[in-house]
Amino acid sequence: MSRSKQKGTLAETAVAKYLSRLFPAVERRAPSGGYDKGDIAGVPGWVIEVKNHRSPSYRAWLREAEIERRNAGEQHGAVISKPHGVGVDNVGQWHVVMTLDTYMSLLAARTE
Repeated sequence: MSRSKQKGTLAETAVAKYLSRLFPAVERRAPSGGYDKGDIAGVPGWVIEVKNHRSPSYRAWLREAEIERRNAGEQHGAVISKPHGVGVDNVGQWHVVMTLDTYMSLLAARTE
């Protein structure tokens, strides 16, 4: 396995473990080629893409999450990104990136 794949697997596993505290059905998804549905399954209504890169590429990552969201037929998509220097023991300090439209839909749902 390449170093890049190892880093990705480590990050995805850490995020799945962290999210499973609230969503017991969370699991890492197996890659599915052109019809990928995100890295994490089991959070209702969401596609989650996990990234472990030194330099963030939020625009490209959000495009990828949007394609995967459509592939999965889910309502929302987000990217969870491991910041440089923050290890897997501190997953709660990682970043969640989403579009403003996604964030607004979450805020609107709270006011209903």
